[in-house]
Amino acid sequence: MATTHEEAALIAGRFVSARRAAEGISGYPGDMPASLEEAYRIQDEAIATWPHPVRGWKVGRVVPPFTAQFGTDRLAGPIFSVAEATQDVDVAMPVFADGFAAGEAEFLFRIGSTPPPGKTRFSLEEAADLIDAVHVGIEIASSPLPTINALGPVAVVSDFGNNNGLLVGPPIPDWARSGFEDWTVATLVDEVEVGRGSSSAFPDGAAGSARFLFELMAGRGIQLLPGQWISTGAVTGVHEAAPGQTVEARFGARYRLSCTFIEARPERD
Repeated sequence: MATTHEEAALIAGRFVSARRAAEGISGYPGDMPASLEEAYRIQDEAIATWPHPVRGWKVGRVVPPFTAQFGTDRLAGPIFSVAEATQDVDVAMPVFADGFAAGEAEFLFRIGSTPPPGKTRFSLEEAADLIDAVHVGIEIASSPLPTINALGPVAVVSDFGNNNGLLVGPPIPDWARSGFEDWTVATLVDEVEVGRGSSSAFPDGAAGSARFLFELMAGRGIQLLPGQWISTGAVTGVHEAAPGQTVEARFGARYRLSCTFIEARPERD
């Protein structure tokens, strides 16, 4: 059965209330959507009631068997909280103590130009032309729902794409010719390596994430703005961590970023 507008608003409201109260929720707050389209309608309802502007968008992977089920290898969600970081300076990043929390080493694209109105398909080159900077960073994946990733893409999309912040590190000089997609990236939790990889392993690389987002937002009728960030996907995987633990991302021998998770606090009106 399709999710009605009233049901979408109710589910969105429960996620938003839990996030604002910094409380966990024991299960998906309603009937699971039957499609990603329905899940994005829930996300739209939640964005409309969230009291902060969108600072960017995370793009996450959809993996088998969900890839075949939903006909896509990526999903997206809004980013509202952005912090800046320099090398070798640890930054405190809030997560939901009674929910899900993880750190993801990512390459971050900054949108330089608004996509042309009415354009719904992009080549990789056209997507790259809309980007004016690439930075290293860490996505803070966190939700009040502890089982959000296990429940699959519709749950993730429903709750802001399972995002609770973005740590933006230094820019990559001459990024278009830097070969950053082939860099070996490593993630450590409390100084223990938990993952290693490169973004060239993604379908169409990090640029494919930008293309996906431009096409998705064109279909959703959402305007992307210059200065917004695109978090292009977890290079080494999704690595769970709890408040008090430190997540470190190493981008080859060039850059090192670090953050310590702290417990999220209730939002004040």
